[in-house]
This record gives sequence, C-alpha cells and structure tokens, in this order.
Amino acid sequence: MSLDPSLLRSLPKVLLHEHLDGVLRPRTLVELARQSGYTQLPTQDPDELAAWFFRGANKGSLPKYLEGFAHTIAVMQTAANLRRVAAEYVADLAADGVIYGETRWAPEQHLSDGLTAAQAIEAVRDGLADGMAACRARGQQIEVRQLVTAMRQGEPTREIAKLALAYRRDSVAGFDIAGPEKGYPSSRFVESFQLLRRNNGYYTIHAGEADGCQSIWEAVQVCGANRIGHGVAIIEDIQHDERGSEVLGDFAAYVLNEQVPFEMCPSSNVQTGAVASFAEHPIHRLDRLGFCVTVNPDNRLMSATSLTREFALLAEVFDYTLSDVRRLGINAAKRVFAPYDVRQALVARIVAAD
Repeated sequence: MSLDPSLLRSLPKVLLHEHLDGVLRPRTLVELARQSGYTQLPTQDPDELAAWFFRGANKGSLPKYLEGFAHTIAVMQTAANLRRVAAEYVADLAADGVIYGETRWAPEQHLSDGLTAAQAIEAVRDGLADGMAACRARGQQIEVRQLVTAMRQGEPTREIAKLALAYRRDSVAGFDIAGPEKGYPSSRFVESFQLLRRNNGYYTIHAGEADGCQSIWEAVQVCGANRIGHGVAIIEDIQHDERGSEVLGDFAAYVLNEQVPFEMCPSSNVQTGAVASFAEHPIHRLDRLGFCVTVNPDNRLMSATSLTREFALLAEVFDYTLSDVRRLGINAAKRVFAPYDVRQALVARIVAAD
C-alpha cells in the first residue's frame, strides 16, 4: 500500500526519539563549520554532504553509524550554534506535521569551547523556544522539549540526572543514556535512575538495539525505564510453537502486559544492523501482538528520513493505513514525558484529524 506523502505529512504526529546532533540541515552544518573554523568536513557542498552522511551510516553496525556524529558535535560547541540548531529543528518538525517532539542530546559532548552543561541546556532551551515562537507566528502549534543524555561509555555519575531534575520545569522532559550498548550495560547508571525515580523524574534507556534481549530486561527490571529506545531485540523472547502460533517468553509477556513503550526507529535499525532489512523489522509483528510500539526517525541527517517517511515506508512494506498511522501516533501521545492534560490534548488533536 502507498500513502500520499503530502497527506501523511499533514497528519498531526508525535515524535519521541530523535537526536539533536543527528538532525542538522546540511547547509547549516557547512555554515557553522566555516564560522567555527572546523575544517574536517568531507565536502562543503550541502547535497554531497547529505549523501556522505547517508552512505556512512549504512555500514551495518552501531559504532560505525555513530562515527558521523563527530562532525555534527564539533560545530555544536557554542551557545549560539546550539540555539540555531534547536530552532531550525523545531521548524523542520513543524513542516513535517509534528505537533509534539522530544529531542535528546548529551550536554557532556558540547563543552569543549567552555560552556558548562547547564549553559548548554539553556542554549538548547532558548533555541527550542525560538523555534516554537516562530512556528506560532506562522499559525503552527508545536511543543518540543529536550531529553538530556548521559553517554553510557563514560564514567557513570549522577550529574546529568541532577540537571534533568533541575530543569524539568524549564524545557527538559527527562533523561536518557545512549552510545555503544555492548559492554556498557545500563545498570552502570543505576544511581542516576534511582535518583530520578525517587524524585518522580522520567527516563528512557537505549536497549535492545546493538545488544540482545537481556539488555532490555536490565533496562526494565533493574533500571525501571519508563520507555525503551529501540528495543528490537525483544523479538528474541517470542517463539513459534509446532502449530506456528507465537509464544511469548515470561519477559516479553511482562513487557506486553505492562505496555512498556518502545521508541522504534525502523530505517536507523536497518542501517546499524539491528535488523537485516526494513521488511524484517519486528515492529509490525510486535504491533500485531499488542505491544506498545511507536515510530521515530532517530537521526534524520544520517538516515535521510523524517517521521512522515518512516510512516510511508511502513505503509509500503506492511500495508499500514492512515488509521494505523493515527493509532501509532496515539501510542506516542500517551507516552510523552509530559503532564496528563498535555497527553490528553495531543490525543484529541490526533483524533480530531480523522
């Protein structure tokens, strides 16, 4: 089935999983590199640069996929640059029909030019506010908040979790850990998760993308994640019996029963080798079984994608309809890290678009 891209784009959508350092416009990246004196870009042509990022991300492994971020992070070291990237991101989301988004990024990676982590968070806050104000002036109603991330390969501290709590009424929706999954279990940050849990904070954990189902189990049962980033490896705990019926293992059944949300990113998962092809992505199988799956772009620059494109691919590969798109959008709206009345309002906007 093929869905009209312009119609898909016009539908109100909710985005839970996208990295701020993976969304830069190629032209902006070239301009910021020139202004910053950064000379390591492979090309100064925006179109060629976009193609370079897409080729580089298609190497079949998460560590190789992450290599391109060295260039984007390099030009996001000042308050002005962070603010510009955040503002442009909001505009790009609004143009794609997104009415609410959460963008994640790691403050610890943006301090080389002298910013403190708090100053970096405030720069992104101000950029998001700029972008939302500009959208409102154009008649577009959108809210975008940030998730502050700790890099799992670093020495675990509670500093970023503390900042998530300090700014939770000032643009920060929650906390995340990201980076290489294998060899860096989420339990290394258990003190951060405990701090957040004791103070009623929200957090998501990348798990089951570059490691197995055990990684998801640890994120849920040891660390108490509110949501799971990716989570494709949950399929390892779902088997077929001799009659071909699907049988859930104890953990998969628990996740289903508790409706633990998965922030799935199909195109990115193909690029990193988490799945072999889009057609083999477990999102449709999990959705059919009743798991709480949501659809996300992950990194629009690296994956040359958008939320509209991800839904269009689901329609082409799995025959998803507009009704399915709305249903999955409601899944996401109900799981945003925002107050209950905000969630209700988002659901109402999606339903009203029928």
